[in-house]
Amino acid sequence: MMKTLLTNRGPAHKRAGHGQRGNTLLLGLVFLVAIAATIVVTYVLITMFGHKQDAREPFVRVVEVDEITTDPEPWGRNWPRQFDGWKSVSDGEFYGGSSALPESKLESQPWLKRLYAGYAFSIDYREARGHAYMLYDQGVTERITQKPQAGACLHCHASTTVLYRRVGLQAMGEDVSTEKLAAEFNMPAVIRGFEALSRQPYRDVLEMLYATPDGTPGENEPVFPHAPPGGFTGEFAGEAVPEEHVLLGEAHPVTCIDCHDPDTMSIRITRPGFMLGIAALAEGDGEVPHLPSIQQWREGSRSAPYNPNELATRQEMRSFVCGQCHVEYYCANRATLTFPWGNGLQVEDLETFWDEFEFPDGSEFYDYEHGETGAPIYKAQHPEFELWSQGIHARSGVACADCHMPYEREGAMKVSNHHVQSPMDNVNNACQNCHNVPEDEIRARVETIQERTVAMTERAGQAMTAMLDAIMEAKAAGATDEELEPILALQTKAMWRLDYISSENSKGFHADQEAARILAESMDYSRQAQAAALRWRAPPAPDTDELPTEGVKGVTPTEEAPINPE
Repeated sequence: MMKTLLTNRGPAHKRAGHGQRGNTLLLGLVFLVAIAATIVVTYVLITMFGHKQDAREPFVRVVEVDEITTDPEPWGRNWPRQFDGWKSVSDGEFYGGSSALPESKLESQPWLKRLYAGYAFSIDYREARGHAYMLYDQGVTERITQKPQAGACLHCHASTTVLYRRVGLQAMGEDVSTEKLAAEFNMPAVIRGFEALSRQPYRDVLEMLYATPDGTPGENEPVFPHAPPGGFTGEFAGEAVPEEHVLLGEAHPVTCIDCHDPDTMSIRITRPGFMLGIAALAEGDGEVPHLPSIQQWREGSRSAPYNPNELATRQEMRSFVCGQCHVEYYCANRATLTFPWGNGLQVEDLETFWDEFEFPDGSEFYDYEHGETGAPIYKAQHPEFELWSQGIHARSGVACADCHMPYEREGAMKVSNHHVQSPMDNVNNACQNCHNVPEDEIRARVETIQERTVAMTERAGQAMTAMLDAIMEAKAAGATDEELEPILALQTKAMWRLDYISSENSKGFHADQEAARILAESMDYSRQAQAAALRWRAPPAPDTDELPTEGVKGVTPTEEAPINPE
């Protein structure tokens, strides 16, 4: 019995020992899991806290920037991600010199030379490059070096608001100091300076721009090279750069301060041309269903002009900052730079505005007289904002920045990509946030729209060329200016519409049906003018009354389909 008990206790002790070891192992495992879980949870909490801190404080202000800091370099120390994106439009290396300029459009589309005959664009007209090149490319184009241009050209190609404010304050009789310029933006002074400089010679305004403080005294090394004075020819308006013309200081293309408040980094409008144009648009009757703040202002007291910096929604501002420059405008020395938005944003609204517009001396408005026919011509600039306003993206609340500067995630921060570019170079972020469609399908849709627009533009160019030939033949046959007047009026309409779409940089994508309509009207006006010109010099048309004809027949009524079924 005792043997049996002893025999039975042995295995029990062993089981107990095994159980204790198992429990020890289990406790150890639980302990290790607890430690690992603690580490993971701690890591997640620290990461979340760090991301929240990043989101709460999205930047560290390393250096101070203020309302005088047009030099982008100090901004870049505080906001390196955005600065690197802005610089990257030059693909990491700035390509200057004549051989680095884009291909001439005049070579790839020869009919443009006839469209712009009599105007500087017939001399030099190239594809646009990124914001980094804006001031350099303007400084070397033969439109500047061979033809007199106005200081208004710098409104969008350079960081000009400090210069405008300096000149504006002086015009208003106020003292001007670097401290005062740095303290506040002062839009009334900016507008006053803009009005004072808009019609001044380009060369003079450029010289003043260089001499204006840029926030980095004593440092004149630009982020991107300056253009040589007078471009590659060393000339302004066809004359050698005078010895007294010396560019002292530093000038910059459009930079951070032109779209951002230096205190808060919030986006804002700084361009006086846009401020005046958008206020006129609000006061008019043009339909703007995609701009709710203007509709709200119209329904209010209208006690003060519409001010986008106070009234526009953030989403509207993400298009307005682009619309400061990517628009139609008058830009020469016979009137202050003008955005023609008083009647609305459609091509006919702008055309009506120019029809009714007069130069300050009371003379008829036009951009240039056509070099062949003498017709008054309206030169379209690059109406991206206006054409976008007619498209489905604007109606859907999609802003320019959503496609051209889409948000990207960096940690907890949402950063707008400052490498401003075609959405086709960034389909994933620019398009597929909204369109659940494969990238190849998106590209195919865009290419179809743009190829059709380009094809129709070429056909409109052919129609314009045939029209010009016919008008010149009528002139050679002895048609007087009075006899040609209605034909030239058709030429003006045809060229305005062709130039409008040809100069717009989306190749019709911003509003494809609107672009097709405008080009179709251009072809129609060209053919009407061509037919009228040919009719003028042709012998009298023969009488057609005696020709045998067959009457127009409709559907023959039957018992099954009578004319009057009742």
